Amino acid sequence: MNRRLVDLARDLGLDPENRAYIPYGHDFAKIDTVAAGEGTAHGNLVVVSAVTPTPLGEGKTVTSISLGMGLAKIGESALTCLRQPSLGPVFGAKGGGAGGGRAQVVPSDRINLGGTGDGQAVGAAHNLLAAMLDAHLRHGNALKIDPARIAFSRVTPVNDGSLRKVITGLGGPLNGVPRESFFEINEASEVMAILALAHDRGDLRKRLGNIVLGPDQGGAPVRAEQLGAAGAMSVLLRDALYPTLARTSEGTPVLLHAGPFANIAHGNSSLIATRWALTRSPWVVTECGFGTDLGLEKFVHIKARLGNLRPACVVVVCTVRALKVHAGLAKAVLGKPLDQAVLTEDVSAVEKGAANLRHHLRIATNFGPPVVVALNRFPTDTDAEIAVVEGIAREFGAGFAVHSGFADGGAGAEALARAVVKAARPTDLRYQYEATGPLAQRLESLARNVYGAAGIELAPAARTRLAQIEKWGLGELQLCVAKTHLATTHDPADGGLPRPFTLPVRDVLVRAGAGFATVLTGELTTLPALGARPNAVDMDLDPVTGAPIGL
Repeated sequence: MNRRLVDLARDLGLDPENRAYIPYGHDFAKIDTVAAGEGTAHGNLVVVSAVTPTPLGEGKTVTSISLGMGLAKIGESALTCLRQPSLGPVFGAKGGGAGGGRAQVVPSDRINLGGTGDGQAVGAAHNLLAAMLDAHLRHGNALKIDPARIAFSRVTPVNDGSLRKVITGLGGPLNGVPRESFFEINEASEVMAILALAHDRGDLRKRLGNIVLGPDQGGAPVRAEQLGAAGAMSVLLRDALYPTLARTSEGTPVLLHAGPFANIAHGNSSLIATRWALTRSPWVVTECGFGTDLGLEKFVHIKARLGNLRPACVVVVCTVRALKVHAGLAKAVLGKPLDQAVLTEDVSAVEKGAANLRHHLRIATNFGPPVVVALNRFPTDTDAEIAVVEGIAREFGAGFAVHSGFADGGAGAEALARAVVKAARPTDLRYQYEATGPLAQRLESLARNVYGAAGIELAPAARTRLAQIEKWGLGELQLCVAKTHLATTHDPADGGLPRPFTLPVRDVLVRAGAGFATVLTGELTTLPALGARPNAVDMDLDPVTGAPIGL
């Protein structure tokens, strides 16, 4: 039953007449978690991750949404915490992030197009700081910032690869000081990471002030606070700091908040939303981006470490088709029909590709919490192929359930919900690298213990940057590795089967406000580009109803 949003608010202990509940029309409401009161955390936190996905995605968001609905079907109250979708993949290739089929957050079109505008607020705050930085240079540069070594970007909400490297300030003195610069996508912005990791309004303001723009001419770090920018940035983010209450296609509650990508950022919804949800619901389902080597690793070492979270269960989403693709049976390409070989029973291909599942189960089980493998079933999957996946789950002592949430909604996820309830046990995490110590040493531990690499190889630029970070007294930053999501290594061409490799590190970006250092590996960029035929080509507006077409 699709219940009203105000009814969901009351279920969560909110009075819609109270200032803690801020309606945004009929479909969304912002929750002022401070005004609402945090209370004591008592919920079981379920973290949804996955195997290495194909470019098509393996239904991790669908699984998260359907699990929350499935828990409701078996009589358990659940609150699902998701990231806000990004305009980049919506208009690019992958598509929206509101689920699909009968497992969606609704209205999905409004959510995918920006919802309550948090992403736009993040972009505005980020670009305000960039504009104030360039204005400071133009008006005399009293802070003596070194223009050639500025490490702070501008951001754009869409995939615009032509902006990756730019020169700003051309056209004479009135237009500024010419310098090299770069753009990133909104979801890679340090401001987005700060929004997702801030504890409260005061912490948000402090973190914004701690953003490092680059060195001055003496080599010391220059921060946003020194420009006087952090206060105005926090004003722009005032409402974005509040999680957005929405509902699924079956009327169960969802909190949408923050949207960092997991391959280039830290890949998890906000700490504010998760911690507050744990005080309001006995079951909280949260999704982290891509595979266990990305979103789950960053959940553990960044979000959970900062927020002292104790997950009760980790769900690893798997599909038969992904294992076949990882086995080399065929390629999955966005915008093209799946090769017939992937749709035909091939138990041996599933067994070969299952090396990828084993890789991710090793990572997930090493973190400590109980693990459940959720097989997102497609119509062409056979019982023999599914049996292979179940056997590997049992091999690792993990639970197992097949779900059909896309086709059947919450009813298709009841078995998964029961498997999660059976397995759940709040557990202290086993971190795979130390919170303190030399950054290079901790990065090597991460590469070995999580990725299965033989070690790391630092490019000269990376060595220089690491030395600079240590000199600035920022050596205790956590690590946020920018790595391809399409392979177990740094190279997407390697595919999904684990293989011997050394992790190449080409540079490190300081994200002092967020509390981590972004480690750039391989050729991964922080600003995707549009393909030859992006999704945007097939979109339009219905001239009669005004509804979007092709979204």
